[in-house]
Amino acid sequence: MSTLIRRTAPILRLKSCYSDLCSTRLLHSRSVGRRNGAPTGLYGFEHLKTAKGFQRFVDDAIERSAELVNFISEKPSSAEVIRAMDEISDTVCCVVDSAELCRQTHPEREFVEEADQASMRINEYLHYLNTNHTLYDVVKKAEQDSHLLSKEAHRAANHLCIDFEKGGIHLCPQKLDRVNQLNIDIFHLCREFSQNIITDPGRVDIFPASRIPKHIHHLLKPIYRITSGTSSESLRSWDNRKDKGFRITTEPRTLHSILQWTSDDEVRKMAYVKGNAVPHANHEVLDKLIAARHELSQIMGCRSYSDFMVKPNMASSPDVVMTFLLEMSQMIKPKADEEFKAIQDFKREKSGQRCVDLEPWDEAYYTAMMKSSAYNLDSSVVASYFPLPQCIEGLKMLVESLFGATFHSVPLAPGESWHPDVLKMSLHHPEEGDMGYLYLDLYSRASKYPGCANFAIKGGRRISESEYQLPVVALVCNFTGSHNSSTVRLNHGEVETLFHEFGHALHSLLSRTDYQHFSGTRVALDFAEMPSNLIEYYAWDYRVLRRFAQHYSTGEVIPEKLVESLQGARDMFAATELQRQIFYALVDQTLFGEQLDPSRDTSSIVADMKRQYTSWKHVEGTHWQIRFSHLINYGAGYYSYLYAKCFAATIWQKLCQEDPLSLTTGTALRTKLLQHGGAKDPADMLNDLVGDGILRHSNAGIVPDITSFSDEMKLVEDKRKQLAL
Repeated sequence: MSTLIRRTAPILRLKSCYSDLCSTRLLHSRSVGRRNGAPTGLYGFEHLKTAKGFQRFVDDAIERSAELVNFISEKPSSAEVIRAMDEISDTVCCVVDSAELCRQTHPEREFVEEADQASMRINEYLHYLNTNHTLYDVVKKAEQDSHLLSKEAHRAANHLCIDFEKGGIHLCPQKLDRVNQLNIDIFHLCREFSQNIITDPGRVDIFPASRIPKHIHHLLKPIYRITSGTSSESLRSWDNRKDKGFRITTEPRTLHSILQWTSDDEVRKMAYVKGNAVPHANHEVLDKLIAARHELSQIMGCRSYSDFMVKPNMASSPDVVMTFLLEMSQMIKPKADEEFKAIQDFKREKSGQRCVDLEPWDEAYYTAMMKSSAYNLDSSVVASYFPLPQCIEGLKMLVESLFGATFHSVPLAPGESWHPDVLKMSLHHPEEGDMGYLYLDLYSRASKYPGCANFAIKGGRRISESEYQLPVVALVCNFTGSHNSSTVRLNHGEVETLFHEFGHALHSLLSRTDYQHFSGTRVALDFAEMPSNLIEYYAWDYRVLRRFAQHYSTGEVIPEKLVESLQGARDMFAATELQRQIFYALVDQTLFGEQLDPSRDTSSIVADMKRQYTSWKHVEGTHWQIRFSHLINYGAGYYSYLYAKCFAATIWQKLCQEDPLSLTTGTALRTKLLQHGGAKDPADMLNDLVGDGILRHSNAGIVPDITSFSDEMKLVEDKRKQLAL
């Protein structure tokens, strides 16, 4: 399971009435979470003291938005129009974001259900805003008055017009009604797809218990059966006759542990097949989603949903995306094939069978063994240097070194938190004061969002010359343990994930845009993952790790040789991992590309593509795509991760690598990139940050320059060796 897939919904971006306009609160409903411990509601919103408060939260958002719509209809100045539109977005999306975070993390069923109802109500209202011709006409006029607006205000006006048109406002009434219905259908299908993954994760029962390694028993549910030959008379001696086993719930985290650590290949096979064959209900849901998105794009005058989604991004067209992906696929194939053969040879050596095939359920097991053998890595030893409190200190150190700012713990007001494990921190700059707030909800628990993600709660925006609405975000992870436990230690993959999500949080917290429309991660989709991928580099650099990675009992700083071993193990099968990500992106583009052959189902398409674009075989009976949630969250946009990797590699090599913790480096990152959010063109920001050599133009679109990434993967060096042979 790759690091990318582990992060099921990295930012949890929701498309609302104005594309990425999801901010967080009503201006007239100020957060009171910091006011001397006075009781408040969830996230500091007074309405959310009780679950039923979500109803009033929605009512107030609609009421305030209606006032602003009336104000705009009176045709005030262009600057006032854009400011009022931004407040509508801030007001409505306050409910969207708060409801989504509550749905995913709150332990009480009533809160989850009320948040779900609030989300559906506010999304229906968004469709009304989408089709309001008065708003569109006034915004269109404001866009034409570019000389009356600041650069950011004019960019906001332009984006608002584009987003209105993406909602179909220019269509005839009949087509517009159909677009609205399709958007509602798509919203519900996405919800159903995600819910099915949670409710039907799959399960496999294994007997006897000895087939499962002891160190992962805690992830599984013990089960019992009567041993064969037990008579009814002997049932009284049940304890002596029962046979213990384990029920494997094949959700991603548990499945990965089984595949990595279980020596019994039959157990691995059963878990792999089951884990990649559920939930069955999503076959129909995915088919309906593909059809609905395709119909929507056709009505909007696009060739495909991919065309519809990619057009506003840097890539600008699916053709540019596919050319980029196929170029990368061809580039990586020789090295991926080489790695596949190495794993196959290792399996044959270990099994003593010279002709045994390498199966997909073998990959995690044998690659882990090969890494351990080559670098003498013990996961428990590595984790001993990453107690979670120290990792949080590492994040604080990173921010202080790069940006001269500090994180301070903030007491939670009564009612503000949704669980006792939640922590709150403020980001403070000595000259600028408080810059934003970060909730940390880091520990796994029943019914919680299963992955790791950064949730918006409040977007930054300028309210007046003297007042700025500070951003608030929540970083959600699922580490084993609780904040009361002193034994919570992370494996290095979890450390990397924590840094990745923290990169998203920093993008929001350091953003200083005039409009929440552009706050933080509200950027072009194929730019959004770049800051988080860049921050991942800090989780691998010894100069950074030695500042916080200390043994939980002795306080010893992590040895440099151990970090070098981690880096070596990471690089061993990097081509295989990259090939997998390219394959995922190609599937995403294909399923949401031009009309699929109606005689073929998605499983056969995915199976053929796996054979064509990876070194691994397809296993009959598996349907990986029905539990790949990025088809929901990043439909036709999964290529963004590969864009991000290439951009981040260039920035790291050209700007950060020499002195990654310098204030000079941090100042450049902040002033030329992070503080602008989406208020500037991504290509302009990237060029301004590192100069030429970070991107190139291709068929009227933009693709990353892959030179730095190729160097990092040692692909150029490997190609030279092949030519020499």
